[in-house]
Amino acid sequence: MDDIDLKIIEILKQDSRTPYVKIAEAVGLSEAAVRRRVQNLIQAGVIKKFTIETETGGANAITLLTVSSATPTQKISEKLKELKNVEVVHEITGQFDIAVFISAPNIAEINRCIDDIRKIEGVITSNTVIILRTLR
Repeated sequence: MDDIDLKIIEILKQDSRTPYVKIAEAVGLSEAAVRRRVQNLIQAGVIKKFTIETETGGANAITLLTVSSATPTQKISEKLKELKNVEVVHEITGQFDIAVFISAPNIAEINRCIDDIRKIEGVITSNTVIILRTLR
């Protein structure tokens, strides 16, 4: 990966729908060259997916989990990814082992998701914070 690839990634982070022609102008390459580079980044696993962000008026939370030392963290992470309303699972360092980002239509759904998380064998404790505002 070189500086041009990094610039392309930065542009796509800002708006994943940016046309290749516009990216090409910004990085000084042809549209075909940008298209080829993006395909290479996808194949190499650098770009995993293109997403959208919406403002739906729902509720968001971050749940921090402590995992039993007898249970592999990755095993719990895989189970978490399957739960409804779980958006992202991060294995982390520090006081907690896993951080889970939850997005749901309302607080009641957040609560249901937290209940499902707590039922997973190997989850010892959870600490949930509700996100009040997101600044970008």
